[in-house]
Amino acid sequence: MNQLDPLARLVRYYILESTTAAGSGHPTTSMSATDLTVGLLFGGVFKADLNDPSNVNNDRLIFSKGHAAPLLYALYGAAGRLTEEELLDLRKFGSPLEGHPTMAFPYTESATGSLGQGLSIGIGMAMNAKYVDELPYRTYVLTGDSELAEGSIWEALQIGAHYELDNIVAIADVNRLGQRGETLYGHDVEAVRRRIAAFGWETIVIDGHDLDAVVQAFETALTVKGKPVYIIARTLKGKGVPFLEDKNGWHGKAAMGDDSVKAIAALGDVDRSLRGTVAKPETREASRSVPVRQGDEKEIAYSVGDSVATRRAYGDALVRIFPKHPNMVVLDAEVSNSTYSDAFQAAYPDRFFEMFVAEQNMVGTALGFSRRGKKPFVSTFAAFLTRAFDQIRMSQYSNANITFAGSHAGVSIGEDGASQMGLEDLGMFRAVNGSAVLYPSDAASADKLVEETAKRTGVAYIRTTRMATPVLYDANETFPIGGSKTVRESDHDAVTVIGAGVTLHEALAAYDELDQEGITIRVIDLYSVKPVDVATLRKAAEDTQALLTVEDHYPEGGIGEAVRSAFDGIPATIYSLAVRRIARTGKPEELLDYVEISRSAIAKKVREIVNGA
Repeated sequence: MNQLDPLARLVRYYILESTTAAGSGHPTTSMSATDLTVGLLFGGVFKADLNDPSNVNNDRLIFSKGHAAPLLYALYGAAGRLTEEELLDLRKFGSPLEGHPTMAFPYTESATGSLGQGLSIGIGMAMNAKYVDELPYRTYVLTGDSELAEGSIWEALQIGAHYELDNIVAIADVNRLGQRGETLYGHDVEAVRRRIAAFGWETIVIDGHDLDAVVQAFETALTVKGKPVYIIARTLKGKGVPFLEDKNGWHGKAAMGDDSVKAIAALGDVDRSLRGTVAKPETREASRSVPVRQGDEKEIAYSVGDSVATRRAYGDALVRIFPKHPNMVVLDAEVSNSTYSDAFQAAYPDRFFEMFVAEQNMVGTALGFSRRGKKPFVSTFAAFLTRAFDQIRMSQYSNANITFAGSHAGVSIGEDGASQMGLEDLGMFRAVNGSAVLYPSDAASADKLVEETAKRTGVAYIRTTRMATPVLYDANETFPIGGSKTVRESDHDAVTVIGAGVTLHEALAAYDELDQEGITIRVIDLYSVKPVDVATLRKAAEDTQALLTVEDHYPEGGIGEAVRSAFDGIPATIYSLAVRRIARTGKPEELLDYVEISRSAIAKKVREIVNGA
């Protein structure tokens, strides 16, 4: 009998006991991967100091199949890090042993549960080890066979091969059964192997319940150079309990009552005093080898009146702030010459990572970097970030520290047409708990806001504009997150117009037009869409007849709704101009008129408000 067999039996016992106590959970999918993970953690390959989960030298283990959380907790029970009593708190309110892994459990590398994301996160951790910290730790990712249908898995496979990540090992737990029946390829492990191998990964096929073969596979993976490794294991759902093994209808279902008694008995003798040992890692210091170019740390002096696109200012700001924030990495989805992150690539190529047109994997990879202490700046067109919203949404549960930059937003991009006009992005990022959503109107504010997000911890979004716009502010202006700028104001303003980005410039043009008619308006630059400057907005509502928001965004979730959030329970008259129709190809000024957010549309609406129309 393999010396790991008793440990595997103990882990299965913990899985059954904890899920029965909870009355819910996923015991059978946890049991299928038990031998794989027991062989990894306790077979001498995995190296970690369990007294220090944050140790930079620890190997990392990500449960991409997050519903196998009972297995994760059982493993650390077998390692002596959780008592049996603590394991019985699975899924109880206040317990760190949540239904899917979260950061409440100290050995969780990243929150998982939305299938198909763990491999991308692991890619980020492996890239960090190989190219940034230059540390020998290895990253292991446990994936299920159902999630192999997710496109983000295949995006991650491509990038892992491209960057020759020979420090990552993925494990496919091919147990044949998903939630409602057989998976796409069932037990055809050769079909799975061929597809993964075609993406440039070394593949090893094993019987996932042969512990000797499991340990040998992980030892073999250590010898592979120049490419990542995927271990493809044929397993049985519910392994260890004959009446559960390979049986449909048990997904997400705990064994209760007599079934629980029978299941425990089927395991045979369980040594509940047994504990496994995890090998200790070597001690190495993370590399800090990137030289900083002289002069990059100097402030960028934009001249008021110059015409500069905020997307260009974003790229230049990345270069400027890097000397003060050397933990930065920059990722882009093959549009760096449009987002202008290529300025950073030219200055610091060792900290720039081309992620190609695979936005879901880019966001997951950024989260992997973030979990290893880096500050990723992630850029692409605003419209294309929408396809990665699940990854963005999930990142909040992993305490992500990432700045996203979406360029080419709104109808003002012009001739590229409606499919390219990000018009949902502000609402998307506002919906992320604790996020900051920023929309600079000129290069000076864009520069400062990039730095503000570098100093801040959490998810932040910066919306940049394709077209060049006049610089409004000098280098002495500050732009704290949660603030705003009142750029036109008098003691007899009739209406307050609130804009950001291109619509602020339209509002300023409308100001000049209305001023000729004797109508004075207040103009506010709402560069911080979340959090909003509540005090300034409420004062404007007191001082003027009404507020008018203008945005190059759909009305749902955008600036208008952000402003209204500042008046919860407080009466205020608020009107909104937003994109309320599908745009089309045209020049920016034509499109601003077409969707009625232009200077003329603003002036028209102000006249209506003033005249009571």
